[in-house]
Amino acid sequence: MIRIYNTLTREKEEFIPQEPGKVRMYVCGPTVYNYFHIGNARPFLFFDVVRRYLEYRGFQVKYVQNFTDVDDKIIRVANEEGVHPQVVADRFVEAYFQDAERLGIRRADAHPRVTGHIRDIIAMIGRLIDKGYAYVADGDVYYSTDKFPDYGKLSKQPIDDLLAGARIEVSEKKRNPLDFTLWKAAKPGEVSWPSPWGEGRPGWHIECSAMSKKYLGETLDIHAGGHDLIFPHHENEIAQSEAANGKPFARYWMHNGYININNEKMSKSLGNFVLVHDLLERYDARVIRFFLLSAHYRNPINFSAELMEQAAVGLERIDTAIANLNHCLASAEQGDAGSAGIDPAGLRAKFIKAMDDDFNTADAIATIFELVREANSYLHGGQAKVAGVKAYRDALVELVDVLGLTPAAQQDQLAEEVERLIQERTQARKDRDFKRADEIRDQLAAMGIILEDTPQGVRWKRK
Repeated sequence: MIRIYNTLTREKEEFIPQEPGKVRMYVCGPTVYNYFHIGNARPFLFFDVVRRYLEYRGFQVKYVQNFTDVDDKIIRVANEEGVHPQVVADRFVEAYFQDAERLGIRRADAHPRVTGHIRDIIAMIGRLIDKGYAYVADGDVYYSTDKFPDYGKLSKQPIDDLLAGARIEVSEKKRNPLDFTLWKAAKPGEVSWPSPWGEGRPGWHIECSAMSKKYLGETLDIHAGGHDLIFPHHENEIAQSEAANGKPFARYWMHNGYININNEKMSKSLGNFVLVHDLLERYDARVIRFFLLSAHYRNPINFSAELMEQAAVGLERIDTAIANLNHCLASAEQGDAGSAGIDPAGLRAKFIKAMDDDFNTADAIATIFELVREANSYLHGGQAKVAGVKAYRDALVELVDVLGLTPAAQQDQLAEEVERLIQERTQARKDRDFKRADEIRDQLAAMGIILEDTPQGVRWKRK
């Protein structure tokens, strides 16, 4: 049973999706005006692991992560460079994909961009106006927080505290200081779109409400992002979406903790932002990934050169163990394949128990190290058999892969082997040797590979 700490209830709850076996998951993506920093990387990477683990446990996950590609920051950079804002956005969307791919972050099933969904956003704003939750003021459109009785239910703060702690845009047009912008009237020289309320562009919060609805429906299973998004962004998404749709917006809210840099909170004022693009020039991408998973996602994590070195050493221990097991298998004599009575199922179950408990990657990694110690003792004990070595190797590779820490070389080897078997299966089917074709499908299934026969050919994916 998977349990998730739900920010909405401040409790761990059993995870029960709306539709058995299927998960609708939305994660807030980057505003593309620069490379993303290590603080941004944590939610991108951790929720990639949540997706992987849910798939490992048999769920079919539809995963959506957006790009905010029109924003004050993007416009500022574009004006400084003398180019159209879309030029800036396109550059850093591509940069995101390059850096994320190196970190082992899989692409979402959909990566909607704000500029491609202006009609959907305008339609949702119109619905909020019609239902009395929003008002027009001189070309701007504001959400009336007074109209939503549950405003503040995610951040769990009284309205007075929200007023005191919020960075509130001062405007005489607002009826209430907590009211927030749904549509911004165009300013000279800024990119804009026509709307029933005049030329303008969307406010930040409405974008995610409209895009998540388009791709995942009116109620999500999991909505996730960094702790800094709880208020105002996610609070405002709830207000908009539930007012517009008349349904709960998300069943489970997940938020990761902050990252400190050398024991100081990362902040623009301190100038201690660390861009992942720069880190990738100094560290192996898998070391960065390992480091970010080494603490429980809800806890703050400290970034320092010393801790990165510790992560590198830890990852090397795992890699060395797998390499030694593979070497032993490659050099083993065929006659040495007898049963060894080895079964790492207990540690596999311990790994699953850790991950089932609110995706505790720290304890999951500790379990992998236990498996490494057992495997090393077995390998060097003088009584190792092929079956036992293979059992340890397969268990290690399986659990490391769940966390997205499989070495690129192993991934390439797997891809080559899968493609070879698919070609052999295709030829067997042409030769009407269906028995052999079925055997290959079963062999691939045992490797954790699912085949999909499509009009464009055979496609494959990991379980």
